Amino acid sequence: MSKLAIITGSVGAVALAAAGGYGGYQYLEAQPRYADVVAVEPIKETYFVAREECYDEVIEELAPSRDENQIAGTVVGAVLGAVIGKQVGGGNGKKLATVAGAAAGGYAGRRIQQDMQGKNVQTRTERRCQTLQDPKQRVTGYQVSYSFKGETGTVVMAQRPADKILVVNGELQLDGPEG
Repeated sequence: MSKLAIITGSVGAVALAAAGGYGGYQYLEAQPRYADVVAVEPIKETYFVAREECYDEVIEELAPSRDENQIAGTVVGAVLGAVIGKQVGGGNGKKLATVAGAAAGGYAGRRIQQDMQGKNVQTRTERRCQTLQDPKQRVTGYQVSYSFKGETGTVVMAQRPADKILVVNGELQLDGPEG
C-alpha cells in the first residue's frame, strides 16, 4: 500500500468521523430537551368593583304645629286660672285673685301646650344609598423558577406552565407547547 493511499484513507476517515460527530451533535441538539419547573408564583393585580349599598333610615322630627306661639294653651289656661282665681277672696281681693289666676293659668297653659307639641313627633323613612368599592384580584401572569443543566433561572410567563418547559437550541419556549 502506498503512502498516499494511507494518508488519503486516514484523512478520509478523520473527515468522515468529524462529519459523523457533527451530524450526531446536530441530531442531539435537535432532540427536544426540557427544563424542570421548580416553583410557580402567580402575579396578581388588585382592582376594584363598584357596588351600591342601600338601607332605610327612620327619621323622627317634630310634627308641624298650627299654633307655634301656643296661643290656644295660653288662652285656655288664662280662662281657667281666672275662673279659679275668682273663687278666692272677696271685693278687691277677688279682682286681684282673678287677675293673678288668669296670669298663672295663661303661663301654665302655654307651658302645657309647649310640652305636648314637643312630644308630637312624626317619623318618616328615607332611603340612603352609597357606592362601595370591593377589592378583587386577578392573575396577570406567573413568575416561574426553573432548572436546566444544573443552572436555575426565573422567567415570567403568561400561562401557568406544566412540570417542564420545552428548550429548543438552548432557548426556553415560553409561548410554545409545554411539556
